[in-house]
Amino acid sequence: MTVFVLVSGPFTGGWIWEETAERLRQSGAQVHPLTLTGLGERRHLARPDTDLETHIEDVVQLIDHLDGPELVLVGHDYAIHPVLGAADRRPERINRIVHLDAGLPQDGDAALALVPDQEVRERLMRPDGPAEHNWRIPAPRPDEWQRWGSTDGLSTEALARLDSYAAPQPSGTLIQPLRLNGALAALPTTGVFCTAGGVTIAMVETLVRSGPPQFRALADPRVTFFELHTGHWPMLSSPEELATVLLRAAADEGHRIAASDDEQPFYEKPFVLDVADWPRERIGSLDLHLPDLPDADGPQPAIVFVHGGPVTADLRPTPRDWPIYSGHARYAVSRGVVGVTVDHGLHALTDYAQAAEDISAAVELVRADPRVDADRIALWFFSAGGLLTTDWLAAPPPWLRCVAANYPVLAPLPGWSAIDARFRPVGAVRTAGELPIVLSRAGLEHAAIAATVEEFLSAAKAADARVEIIDVPAGHHGFDVLDHTEESRHAVAAAYDAVLGHLQG
Repeated sequence: MTVFVLVSGPFTGGWIWEETAERLRQSGAQVHPLTLTGLGERRHLARPDTDLETHIEDVVQLIDHLDGPELVLVGHDYAIHPVLGAADRRPERINRIVHLDAGLPQDGDAALALVPDQEVRERLMRPDGPAEHNWRIPAPRPDEWQRWGSTDGLSTEALARLDSYAAPQPSGTLIQPLRLNGALAALPTTGVFCTAGGVTIAMVETLVRSGPPQFRALADPRVTFFELHTGHWPMLSSPEELATVLLRAAADEGHRIAASDDEQPFYEKPFVLDVADWPRERIGSLDLHLPDLPDADGPQPAIVFVHGGPVTADLRPTPRDWPIYSGHARYAVSRGVVGVTVDHGLHALTDYAQAAEDISAAVELVRADPRVDADRIALWFFSAGGLLTTDWLAAPPPWLRCVAANYPVLAPLPGWSAIDARFRPVGAVRTAGELPIVLSRAGLEHAAIAATVEEFLSAAKAADARVEIIDVPAGHHGFDVLDHTEESRHAVAAAYDAVLGHLQG
């Protein structure tokens, strides 16, 4: 008999699973909705020291008192943190972990990074932390639930239930980092996406094939996926459909992402153009690829290539050595300009400010090099690095001749609430003025990313910004390594024609 342990997200408790639990029991399963300490009917137990460890122990204690041989732990939203913490301590008791519209936290991650309410996140991130008298986060007011997730599908009655039963969330549960020892690696997992929030299986497939390398783990055959076409609280909006999905997940059903073991990871795939090796110099976190121009009259223009991410800090090789970026840099050299690749600190969604500082420092280092014309610099951004265009668009320095972007993310994607509100190219383009922008757009781009590009282009048009679009109709996200076609090669060359026209003109 399958035994489900259902753990809900912030402010809620076991009450929220009532309809889903009943449907699961009708199928013959055992069901144990769990209310975490300080929430729901246990709100009176909240104390200033109630933290993530408290909630992990809640789940562990329940596991230890259940006899079922096949425990399926379901973590909704924040609750995936205590669920993973408990499963890491009792892996032999767990048959499957279900991430219900939840993230993929790793060792050392705090739930705070994924809190969608920016006001709450900023308050808790203050150096002195929450005040002693203010250690509980108030439950959302009736008109605020959408700040914590999509309310699509929730009836007026369901929203009233949220309002009536919600309890303040102890802040320590969101601040304390999750600690894992690696025992989870062998456990089957299922991701259930509530698509009204914007995350879909198709988006994950895009990330697996052309996104940060850490997402390739999602192609493991032990990982399955489902979609629910509703908002963030499916146990209230679609309880019967949720119960069906949980039963299928327990039976090892669901969509699997295919990726052969011998398939090259994105970061190892070759650049679409055949380019010769050129001398390069490694200076700190950047590489200078230098043209051999014996007849050159003085310093040369430079293009600084800014990789996407997030990319885990321990990945080797680092992005500046990936074929895509070194290929672009070598091609830039073949066209007569200095190509610069940079390793920056975008290791997590919370790292954009650090990455921006790293890029700024790298640009100054490049401009100070006597072989580089400090007044003729272009910046070229890729994928999620597109959010780093913000500062340069908002206040373009006179020496910045052009900003280019390949298949960029130009607004935070659904679920990317952890990103600092500062990084919004859609708003920044309104003050870009005469700065030329060269945007290479993939025709087969994922819908959520394509939507950010369209939003950006609408804002650019309203501001009369100078945008040149290079369309790649049959191109995928990452076409300059994924699609070895004449169309891709032509698009890359056309983008360089445009950028070099601004650099050398």
